[in-house]
Amino acid sequence: MTDTTNTSATLLMVDDEPSILSALRRLLRPAGYTIHTAESGRAGLELLEREPVDLVISDMRMPEMDGAKFLEQVRTRWPEVTRLLLTGYADMSSTIAAINRGEIYRYIAKPWDDNELTLVIRDALERRRLQRENAQLLALSQQQNEALRELNASLEQRVRERTAELEEANSSLNVANDKLKQNFVVSIKMFTGLMELRGGAMAGHSRRVADLARRLAQQLGSESKGVQDIFLAGLLHDIGKIGFPDALLARPVVRMNGEERALYRKHSIAGESALMPLDELKEAARLVRSHHERFDGQGFPDGLVGLAIPLGARILAVATDYDGLQQGMLADKRLSADEAKAMLVKSRGKRYDPQVVDALLDMLGRPKPDPNRGQEVRPADLQPGMILARDLIGRDGVLLLAADYILDANLIRQIQEYARRDAPALVLQIRMDKRVVPDEA
Repeated sequence: MTDTTNTSATLLMVDDEPSILSALRRLLRPAGYTIHTAESGRAGLELLEREPVDLVISDMRMPEMDGAKFLEQVRTRWPEVTRLLLTGYADMSSTIAAINRGEIYRYIAKPWDDNELTLVIRDALERRRLQRENAQLLALSQQQNEALRELNASLEQRVRERTAELEEANSSLNVANDKLKQNFVVSIKMFTGLMELRGGAMAGHSRRVADLARRLAQQLGSESKGVQDIFLAGLLHDIGKIGFPDALLARPVVRMNGEERALYRKHSIAGESALMPLDELKEAARLVRSHHERFDGQGFPDGLVGLAIPLGARILAVATDYDGLQQGMLADKRLSADEAKAMLVKSRGKRYDPQVVDALLDMLGRPKPDPNRGQEVRPADLQPGMILARDLIGRDGVLLLAADYILDANLIRQIQEYARRDAPALVLQIRMDKRVVPDEA
């Protein structure tokens, strides 16, 4: 094996399309790598028998031997070689086979992003280098421990010297372990990125939520371990949606039917179940379960109230809805940042923890007054001819009436009945118009 630095690492690209190989060569040659190419899996195996290689990038769809079979043979015969899969079609079963059989480090979709591809290759080589160094340090530590056991107890000076050497080795191990912890977080980010490859409003949502949640946790004085757990929960809060069909992922919550909403309300429990087996993510899993709880106890899945909801989950609720409102994930239209803040303020103390909402406003600023906001009117004071200035959203997030709807007497009676039955504190945003709707009573 060669030293996996940017100037000496050796790469093998395998693809049956010469144009793809040329493009990869042009992209990666300036980084100083030694580059080999092969136009088939069989040719790639023959080259590996002759040349030492650090990393292999293989296309998925190739004649005679596809990427999954090729990478499986590479894993069996050269397990120390890092393996990447390049796929240009949406065949999840083949991709999963490559992951399981070839134990690939990551798969990359065609057409690739040049910056992303170069970063993935650099990270993969760095990860392999750290693994080798860690193994070497562990071996060195074991040798030194054995030597210490064999020393005579009377040789204090030699013991002190050996102890100093051991401490130095342990310090190096701690550095390596810190690197591995960083790689753990990077792996989670990459997994989140795979989920977001499905596109739509999800793209970038988890990273934005994680970053905002971490800043809110710091603003509220959380200790470092709690901040890290909240950050990881932010990255993974939507993992329970991994089995959702694309159509459901793209549909705002207010547009879901009853069956879809029932499935949606289960995703936080599914997310917790997916994360619980990992000890490092048990606290994050607890936050993922509770991030749809409401401060007034009307949330799901457990109906927790107020401070019974974990602080991290209360923070996630604000962070994810602030971004979701702007991305159109909750309502029919995307809101501006000020409009999203105004919605959070409106639900302060009901849906959201007031302390967390205030922390967000302290960080990002108060919403600016909206000249089209209209006048607040209670249902008992509604009159025919009034016009809704804002969408009327029910307690469960369902759109009841769209903005600009002109109220008549019959509709006013229905709103008043809904307020008496389900929303006694309901207040509507109303503006007046010269048009008058006749009373249909």
